Amino acid sequence: MTIVMTKRIAAGEFKAKCLGLLDEVNERRMRIIVTKRGKPVAKVVPINRDLDAGLFGKMKGTVKILGDIVEPTGEIWDAER
Repeated sequence: MTIVMTKRIAAGEFKAKCLGLLDEVNERRMRIIVTKRGKPVAKVVPINRDLDAGLFGKMKGTVKILGDIVEPTGEIWDAER
């Protein structure tokens, strides 16, 4: 994800233009810092579309199982002594 620029905007102006600003964040992949009395209070950033797909199955095909992973190995653990 590449973020093009950061824009600072007062909370009152953000409130008045919120929907248009959200479209701009999405389309231009930019972020907005919302301020109150000149101090930053919130950041609006574009969502990472890769993360939106969910985590289940992301690692599919990256692990290869070699040998039997179910049968005992014969190793004696400290807990068994």
